[in-house]
Amino acid sequence: MKLRQLVAAGAIVSSASLANAATSQEQFVVEDIRVEGLQRVALGAALTYLPVEVGDELNSFRVAQAIRSLYSSTHFENVEMLRDGNTLVIKVAERPTISNIIFEGNDDIKDEQLQESLDGNGVRLGEPLDRTVLTSIENGLKDFFYSIGKYNADVSAIITPLPRNRVDLKLLFEEGDAAAIQQINIVGNQIFSDTELMEDLELQYDTPWWDFLSETRYQQQTLQGDMETVRNHYMDRGYLRFNIDSTQVSMTPEKDGIYIAMNVSEGEQYTISGVELVGDLLGNEEYIGKVLPLTDGELYNQAEVTYTEEFISKYLGRFGYAYPSVTTVPEINDEEKTVKLTISVDPGKRIYVRRINFNGNTVTADDVLRQNVNQMEGAWLSNNLLESSKNQLSRLTYMKNVEFESTRIPGQDDKVDVDFNVEEQPSGSFNAGIGYGDRTKLSLQAGIQQDNFLGTGKRVGLNLSTVSYQRSAQITYNDPYFTIDGISLGGSLGYSEFDGSDFNVIQYNSKRWSIGANVGYPIDEINRINFGMTYSNTELYNTGYYEQTEQFYDQFREEDPEAPIKYDSYLASVSWSRSTLNRGLFPTAGSSQRATFSITTPNSDVNYFKSVLDTKFYYPLSRNQRWSVLARLRLGYGNGYGSNNGNEQILPFTENFTAGGADTLRGFENNTVGPRGVILSANSAATGPDGEQYPGDPAKNLVGVSTRSLGGNAMALGGIELIVPTPFVDAEMDNSVRTSLFVDIGNVWDTEFDYDKYRNLQAVSGSDDVLDYSDWTQYRSSAGLSVQWISPMGPMVFSFSRTIRDREGDDAKFFTFNIGQTF
Repeated sequence: MKLRQLVAAGAIVSSASLANAATSQEQFVVEDIRVEGLQRVALGAALTYLPVEVGDELNSFRVAQAIRSLYSSTHFENVEMLRDGNTLVIKVAERPTISNIIFEGNDDIKDEQLQESLDGNGVRLGEPLDRTVLTSIENGLKDFFYSIGKYNADVSAIITPLPRNRVDLKLLFEEGDAAAIQQINIVGNQIFSDTELMEDLELQYDTPWWDFLSETRYQQQTLQGDMETVRNHYMDRGYLRFNIDSTQVSMTPEKDGIYIAMNVSEGEQYTISGVELVGDLLGNEEYIGKVLPLTDGELYNQAEVTYTEEFISKYLGRFGYAYPSVTTVPEINDEEKTVKLTISVDPGKRIYVRRINFNGNTVTADDVLRQNVNQMEGAWLSNNLLESSKNQLSRLTYMKNVEFESTRIPGQDDKVDVDFNVEEQPSGSFNAGIGYGDRTKLSLQAGIQQDNFLGTGKRVGLNLSTVSYQRSAQITYNDPYFTIDGISLGGSLGYSEFDGSDFNVIQYNSKRWSIGANVGYPIDEINRINFGMTYSNTELYNTGYYEQTEQFYDQFREEDPEAPIKYDSYLASVSWSRSTLNRGLFPTAGSSQRATFSITTPNSDVNYFKSVLDTKFYYPLSRNQRWSVLARLRLGYGNGYGSNNGNEQILPFTENFTAGGADTLRGFENNTVGPRGVILSANSAATGPDGEQYPGDPAKNLVGVSTRSLGGNAMALGGIELIVPTPFVDAEMDNSVRTSLFVDIGNVWDTEFDYDKYRNLQAVSGSDDVLDYSDWTQYRSSAGLSVQWISPMGPMVFSFSRTIRDREGDDAKFFTFNIGQTF
């Protein structure tokens, strides 16, 4: 105690001596001011902080005031005032300037977060260094590490002097390992067991090795959330007087283990004795009273009370009352163990939207974004309309992230501005490829597709392809905002030449050109219907012989079986689409469905129909949705109708479904899964007098199958994927990079194939056996790993897969790579 008094007395004497030194123990009038020690700070800037001018009378009080003012400028590390005659001499030592900031050893905190924290404290490049601020930053960072269970962590600020009064600042981190939870005890619970209470806790201990989603390291914030979880468990079951009396967190001497204990008082169950709505409900008392879940005689449920308050608030928000006050007041009767709930409602003023602003869009025009916003300027502020607007904007493929906020206008308590903050992502894709295969040989392809052409929201595409089996060109256009009501208009023009001998399908060559148009109508914000019409002219030549194709060829062949086959078709289509996905690219929640039915008109040379259903469901597994499950299914069926030249119409084999490849069955070569071409060879058993060969017994004919796929008129493909965080990639990149573990399953078959016709025939030497291509149960499956990346050139897909089940003749592929693939 005496030592502290001596130190304090010494400090007072020292301050007094400084003041006396400056004033020579008497007051004087300042005739001149001289500042010494300035290097970086200009003289004029220093004098602006000095509350003393020439002609002022200086005393000890004014000296102390001047010193405090100079220190407050944050430019000086030391200030001393002296008197030279009637001249005030100010000696200063400037704070060093920060030349460089280095972070070393930080894993849990990113450099960007650290720099943001330093900026908030005025510690940045080119600014003077305040050593007192560094101490508080060090302590704040240590507190952060302690809150996540790293009790051995240490943070040191190392200052290295440099010439010209500059310094390097290094923050050195020694994080250490987080303390693992050794045990969690709940004390005082009798109604619910420890196992039942801890089942929903985020913090866990003694978990099996495969439960990699569990959080076993201690975090203070997580513990607070778990305490609320335990509280809700009781409150949602009527235990209105439940209380967590205390919580103890202790650690092992080595600071690597944590023991947690919660002391609880359960109390007894309470039932609801009455529910009363008071206040202004805008005349909707009867409706709200009917839909509320709170009823007399039931157990008190805190979750239902919260839901009731949120429901009323959101309901009033539909009518422009965006800031209502909804409060539930309980009247507890401890003797009867009942509670009466009085729900007080004050809707406040009706709020109107003055202006809707968009921030962050550097490419997309405001008008395009406005087309997807349901909330109107000048109308009531509706929380439902704002949420639906956010969802519609998020589903645009060129939007990475969308958020909104409403800001009250000063002086106008009934008006707000709504700001949509958007983050764009590349809206175009350049798809290109070069490859070589045993069958496809050298392949080249290139194309450009822009989903947001010049920021107008219009989709424009140009695709050119030249590979050994095909040359094609296609132009597509779609305007989703053709009218203000959301009616879309689009069209396409294409030409292609195809050679099946160089592809994984049966032998034939074709030329085809087409032109089409489509129009779409919105049913509501998630449903849409489209109508289309496409005219195409097709020429088939150099056709091979296969049993399944002869019935189609016979419709057109009259005299010359080698003549090319030409036909025109007018294909009408209708499609329905629905989407509740949370994003246009790489969604993690919601679902999408698309059903399409197309049919050629009766005046077409070929009459057929096709129907396809695509559906996807995303189920998030974690709160941040970095872990999700994708379940998908694709079904298809097509066939002919009517007859042509006495021949029953069938689905043209050029329209058959095929499978295998990145977007159908990974692990199998493109288009190799499904029926193969059947070749029937007649048995020549006799020679006539003229030397002509006569067929023998048809039962002794030979049969073979092609090594190429024919496809089928029916398809069922599905799969399930576990979407996981991409290793070594930050969470901010989840909208650009996706990794998933997948299982694919499916089949393509021909419902018109007659297996009995070939089952007893002898196979041609060297040929595979004929399988029952009408059997839908002969499915294939594969499993593997897929990585998808939205690169500057467009989407890229890398897949590593192994087949689980295959059939004779299938071509397996362990690794596939695609660029420009649509997700």
